[in-house]
Amino acid sequence: MEWLRQHPDVKTIRVAAADLNGVARGKRIPARFAHKLVDEGTKFPYSVMNLDIWGEDIEDSPLVFDSGDPDGLLLPTERGFLPMPWLDAPTALMPLWMFHPDGRPYEGDPRQALARVVDRYRAAGLQAVVATELEFFLIDDSGRTLRVPPSPRSGKRRTGGEVLSLRALDAFDQFFSALYDACEMMDIPADTSISEAGPGQFEINLMHQADPLKAADDTWLFKMLVKGVARQFGFAASFMAKPYEAWPGSGMHMHFSVLTEDGRNIFDNGGDEGTEALRHAVAGCLRAMPGSTLLFAPHENSYDRLVPNAHAPTGIGWAYENRTAAIRIPSSGPKARRIEHRVAGGDVNPYLTVAAILGAALNGIEDRIEPPPPFKGNAYDKKLEQLPGDWGAAIEAFALCPEIRRIFPAHLIENYLMTKRQELHYMAELSDEETVELYLDTV
Repeated sequence: MEWLRQHPDVKTIRVAAADLNGVARGKRIPARFAHKLVDEGTKFPYSVMNLDIWGEDIEDSPLVFDSGDPDGLLLPTERGFLPMPWLDAPTALMPLWMFHPDGRPYEGDPRQALARVVDRYRAAGLQAVVATELEFFLIDDSGRTLRVPPSPRSGKRRTGGEVLSLRALDAFDQFFSALYDACEMMDIPADTSISEAGPGQFEINLMHQADPLKAADDTWLFKMLVKGVARQFGFAASFMAKPYEAWPGSGMHMHFSVLTEDGRNIFDNGGDEGTEALRHAVAGCLRAMPGSTLLFAPHENSYDRLVPNAHAPTGIGWAYENRTAAIRIPSSGPKARRIEHRVAGGDVNPYLTVAAILGAALNGIEDRIEPPPPFKGNAYDKKLEQLPGDWGAAIEAFALCPEIRRIFPAHLIENYLMTKRQELHYMAELSDEETVELYLDTV
């Protein structure tokens, strides 16, 4: 409440939680009733956390008619009130997560799923440190064909990709300045930005966090913010995995290390190769990767990104300082020794992605499993086991994966499977244009 007292111009509040697709579901509340929200929370039907990508109920879900569509309890997260600088009127956002009315965490909430993994680390005397890198496109979607928007500075459109181009960044300097100012207002630790290989494609890194929940919150909020600020400038920002057939897609790479209670990095042995624990974590990630692919590539369009020679991994392998690998060990000082997981697209739910990666790594550490030898050279030329090649195959791999059942509660797994099977069924009815229209803003 202190934040609202310091911002008396805020008259309305949005309350929101992430559903299984990472879509913000919530309500608008007058600020004068904020005390009730803070003291008592609010209520959504449990089924709201389990809607499909269109926002429709899941057919035959036990959360809907069979149970009477009951309410769960939504309580504020640790984040508290945040500004929403992309809206015209001063407005606050209160992020929420779901519980049962008796106070138990609701196992179908993706943020609760990540909290469960964090609790496993804590019980083992460990703490994960997480950072994400997010790629996205700025797109003029006002016509029938998607294209790069004109620069707010010059009015010109640059139709090609320009990797690490200051000119490309400067063309959208006003947008990036507004975005970084908004990140400061929302306490989102946005660091380096670069231009990427596609037209109007950029990447922004978020600084590492010693709290995986905060890192996932930052990522979820950042995606919301980028889309909102872009619309202020008259164009779209999209985290869709592959909006253009002829250009590389957008990923969400995740870096992580693991610390002991006294702050020691368990991946650091003082050398470049890292420790036995690093190898065990890599092995856990590789073992869970086929079943986890549905979380890293959750939509039909996601699989257009995961093709050879398109700057996205297709084979299940690991390597040192090699961006063709699904798991990369970046070059760094020993104290910063970490793992980079490169499979996820920009279209993911960050809570489920961070939970899947950290959970798989901890499985490997606990079981002390060894990975295959790291490869050298181009991963696309190696005879590696391949990721599931399409959405349907990924759904079935997720359903059968024992590692997934060790990481996530059964209730969430079943809800997610029902959601993805329903989406798979109805996506077959859409044209390519309708598919783009669906995913462009939603994911």
